Amino acid sequence: MNAKVSEGMEVIGADGVHVGTVDRIEGARIKLKRSDASGQHKGHHHFIELGFVAGVEGDKVRLSANADIAVTLEEEASGKPVDL
Repeated sequence: MNAKVSEGMEVIGADGVHVGTVDRIEGARIKLKRSDASGQHKGHHHFIELGFVAGVEGDKVRLSANADIAVTLEEEASGKPVDL
């Protein structure tokens, strides 16, 4: 699946809501651009496991979870879950 995911693609939840933008693939995770981080996590890269990718539709990466759930699945660079 990661061969289809590339830099600059929009990451959306199963509900079509924006989650982030792909910075690059690192191992088995999508690294999101820092510019998508908000609140106390602004300026940090966040990651989503490739296992949560349901498919690629044009220039969008659709996740298997709705956006509000997907953000709880994000990890910071340390590998720790993001505390929203």
